[in-house]
Amino acid sequence: MERHPQLANAEESLLLVIDPQEKLVRMINNREEVVGTVTRLLQFASIFSLPVILTEHYPQGLGYTVEEVKEALPSYQPVLKRVFSCFGVPEFSKALEATGRKRLLVCGIETHICVCQTVLDALHRGYLVQVVADGTGTRRPEDHLVALERMRWAGATVTTSEALIYEITYRADGEEFKRVLDLVK
Repeated sequence: MERHPQLANAEESLLLVIDPQEKLVRMINNREEVVGTVTRLLQFASIFSLPVILTEHYPQGLGYTVEEVKEALPSYQPVLKRVFSCFGVPEFSKALEATGRKRLLVCGIETHICVCQTVLDALHRGYLVQVVADGTGTRRPEDHLVALERMRWAGATVTTSEALIYEITYRADGEEFKRVLDLVK
């Protein structure tokens, strides 16, 4: 069945987790929700074998990925960066190209800085992008809302984790659906 091009699917998608680091997470307004959503998305990615790319921004100063997220990762191999857009790091572009995926499911922090700049650069390069609103966060709520709107106007689809999970799951039967229900309950 042909589906709307904004609907995500497991075959084209990868999960991009941007900078869920110790010192950054501590400052985020909705940190519990963001960390919980990122962890749930990582668990979901494993059900559908979605590739995952994790970044860390200057971990010597901002700390490393928080334990809850690290424990949900298939492997801990962050792409290290000192620039805000992930595309400013050749290792990121190489890792992304190696997956062959054309749709980025983006979560992480901060929405108006590293997330927004990466999303805009991804759109410029022809990627389809879905930003998970409840999986992104900032220190100030206004920055979060404005960044989501900016990315939406640039062509990204802004969605929620539950909507995204059900989009990719697609069917209400089978083993994957049973495992997904455990995540969303």
